[in-house]
Amino acid sequence: MENLDQTDKTILRILQNDSKKTAKEIASMLNLTVSPVYERIRRLENQGFIKKYVAILDKMRIGKAVTVMCQVSMRYHNEAFIDEFEEQIQDLQEVQECYHAVGQVDFILKIHVGSLEEYHEFLRYKLSKIKNIGVLNSIFLIKEIKQTSEYYI
Repeated sequence: MENLDQTDKTILRILQNDSKKTAKEIASMLNLTVSPVYERIRRLENQGFIKKYVAILDKMRIGKAVTVMCQVSMRYHNEAFIDEFEEQIQDLQEVQECYHAVGQVDFILKIHVGSLEEYHEFLRYKLSKIKNIGVLNSIFLIKEIKQTSEYYI
């Protein structure tokens, strides 16, 4: 964060809220000229502050209404088993997010599917095929209270 001044932070906040904003629109909002804003955005991209631009989809409209947080505990905790799990989880399209955790569980997965039956099939035919999983605990989310992709900066 030491490389960011207030203008950089403001640009990042604007782009987090609406990544379709153009350099011209952002410059107008900040009372600056377009060229320096454009250069700042490119610098922020090149330095890795901006990883990518995405469209956030409505999960209900795309048929992925069921959200499950799945807690995974491994049988064995050596490096090879952890690496294998992390590699295999990449291929499971239903898994939107995967976190390696410390505590009672080893991994936490955020999974989106269309129905309970689809989740059952995911568990039975995909997730359960990964070696070394000891215990799975599924938490079904019934209402989304807050969801954001924006970081507070």
